[in-house]
Amino acid sequence: MRTNVDVLVIGSGPGGMSSAQYSSRAGHNTMLIDPNGQGGQLLFIDKIENYPGFENINGYLLSSYMEKQCESFGVSFDMQKAKKIEKKDNSFFVETDEGEIKAKAVIIATGATHKKLGVKGEEEYFAKGVSYCATCDGPFFKNKRVVVVGGGDTALTDADFLSSMCKEVTIIHRRDSFRAQQALVDRVKEKANISFAMNDTVKEIKGNGEEVTSVLLESGKEIETDGVFIFVGITPSSSIVEKLCKLENGFIKVNENKETTLSGLFACGDVTTTPFRQVVTAASDGAIASHSADEYISSHSFTS
Repeated sequence: MRTNVDVLVIGSGPGGMSSAQYSSRAGHNTMLIDPNGQGGQLLFIDKIENYPGFENINGYLLSSYMEKQCESFGVSFDMQKAKKIEKKDNSFFVETDEGEIKAKAVIIATGATHKKLGVKGEEEYFAKGVSYCATCDGPFFKNKRVVVVGGGDTALTDADFLSSMCKEVTIIHRRDSFRAQQALVDRVKEKANISFAMNDTVKEIKGNGEEVTSVLLESGKEIETDGVFIFVGITPSSSIVEKLCKLENGFIKVNENKETTLSGLFACGDVTTTPFRQVVTAASDGAIASHSADEYISSHSFTS
């Protein structure tokens, strides 16, 4: 069974729903598909206090508002999984687990997943002290103790950021030296409230059932803490387009208009080569991608 649409959005996080909303509002028959339903990573964020217009909002609630807004403009939602994308002439043919979708333009908004430590307590205390985003959650730990796991640029940048508001920051790194830029290394070493646990790894994240209380290291050392910030990398969900457009370290390369290297294929949010990954920037990316898709459709002819 084939479904014909003007714009197909793959991925329903803030970037995907923003692009779908703008596309449908522009008069295009727009479909958004995601096998996991609407929301993406938003569904796992307990509190968001840096999204314009909301002093403090739950991620699930913000997602539901976005979904209702999309529906009000006529966006069609479906829990299909995209398996393969092909372009023939000026049209895209997307094979899903339920059939085929033909689209004039496709917007990829599949996001990225944070790499996890895979240790006991990590899943149990996610959003209860365990976080993968200092910008998102750091302010909740003002004047508290936190640990940062990782040794790259992101880990040290966010450790520096956390040190400005947290009482104590301990960086845990598996090696005896950092792989981050030397300027970042020098900066964190100058901070009086940042300490280090080198040549060690996290064995278990402990808590009282409600929140994190400590981390147990492989060396046997236990560090009391209120929060655990994990920065060991992210994995972009870009495999579906790896043979269609250019990637950089797995992330989809886009220009300022969110155009990929394949005409008619656009991308937005965390799956792209963006320098800053936030809910608000993903939503902005989505709006730009939909505008570019609109211009693409307007300037090309398509067969029925």
